[in-house]
Amino acid sequence: MNTLVACLRLARTESVGPRTWRRLLSQYHTAEAALEALPRLPQRGRVPLVIPSRDSILREIEATLHIGGRILTLLDADYPFLLKEIPDAPPVLSVLGDVAALSKPGIGLIGARNASSSGLRLAESLATELVEAGVSVVSGLARGIDTAAHKGALHRQGLTVAAIAGGLDKPYPLQNAHLQAEIAEKGAVVTEAPLGTAPLNRHFPRRNRLIAGLTLGCVVVEAAPKSGSLITARLVGEYGRELFAVPGSPLDPRCRGSNDLLRNGAVLTETVADILPHLPPVVFPEPSHTTSSPSLFPPVPRLETVQDGPQTPQHSFSLSISDAPETEEKANTARATQSAYGRTTSNPQTGALPPLPRATSPSASYVSSTASVTTKPPPPLSETCETVREKVLDLLSFTPIAVDDLVRRCQFSASAVLTVLTELELSGCLDSLPGGRVVRAASHGKNG
Repeated sequence: MNTLVACLRLARTESVGPRTWRRLLSQYHTAEAALEALPRLPQRGRVPLVIPSRDSILREIEATLHIGGRILTLLDADYPFLLKEIPDAPPVLSVLGDVAALSKPGIGLIGARNASSSGLRLAESLATELVEAGVSVVSGLARGIDTAAHKGALHRQGLTVAAIAGGLDKPYPLQNAHLQAEIAEKGAVVTEAPLGTAPLNRHFPRRNRLIAGLTLGCVVVEAAPKSGSLITARLVGEYGRELFAVPGSPLDPRCRGSNDLLRNGAVLTETVADILPHLPPVVFPEPSHTTSSPSLFPPVPRLETVQDGPQTPQHSFSLSISDAPETEEKANTARATQSAYGRTTSNPQTGALPPLPRATSPSASYVSSTASVTTKPPPPLSETCETVREKVLDLLSFTPIAVDDLVRRCQFSASAVLTVLTELELSGCLDSLPGGRVVRAASHGKNG
């Protein structure tokens, strides 16, 4: 319980985002130690640091349990594997329903709130066919396409997951309160917001991140330019997942965004037969049965395809166990197949996604850490001296630089550089970017 409370207090602190939470855990090895060190670190701007009290977090945990929910953290073994892979994975999730549903192979199905009748019919049909093929359907419980996707999955007693922007006790829209309750009973409702959080506009990008991170790929049925669905589509590309789009009439403004996705490499989708060949089986890592400390970030699930013949892709989703490490050659192959839209392209013969790259160098843990939770003490403060800070600030600019390159150029230990980077981000001197890169924050000058 103490670890859960510490994880929640750290995650609910205003200045600690998902990436900072990971780095603090990697640096200090336990949530308790990170929480204790946080007040000593430089903070962003002049806003005072406010860490939620232990009593307020205990009340949140009790209230979540009271409504039948559960709180997951990145340290839990049943935290969704695909979601844990993304660099900005939410450190805390609140779940109503079956937690195991979050780790089932799934496809996101999203689109316009003011969808056309044909779009609604197609979304419902696709969802029904997907669950019949053994794939769960993940959507955002919004009006229009999202609602049709959930209902289509439930029509055949299939599995569906709803990612929401507010708290578990704040259904949105209100007319979908009954649908949310049904999804919680037969699948799962998930959010990173605490109970009582109203679904404000600024919370929806986090909901979109959940949809993109939980799934093997995402289908956009109808989307206007600059819509929330396109935010999800961008995240799908950044996370290396497959992107699908349904073509629409060029005369319908609700289809201009989704048609633009097709022009940029999304898979043209009309039926479920256009989706399944592009989805690899999921091979989950083997749970550890040793008595040693658990890994903070377990191995990423490997996406592979097993074939009976040269042109016969397998569409069943294997849950076989494997913990074999990826080779550098496979990682290089995955990086080389990145399309202009930022996603990993599928193999035209097998429809399989190449294995997703995994961080292998020590400094790559700045974004996707593989550090273990151990009992060893944090590195000595002498390593984070002013000399290291000045050198890092000299090398930072408004052009992004990889953390690996920064460590090499500094010629200091990786742990010292990573400690300084964490402090600089907390103080607002730098911003972290996807791909293990950092850049000087626009609001800070040369001296940070």
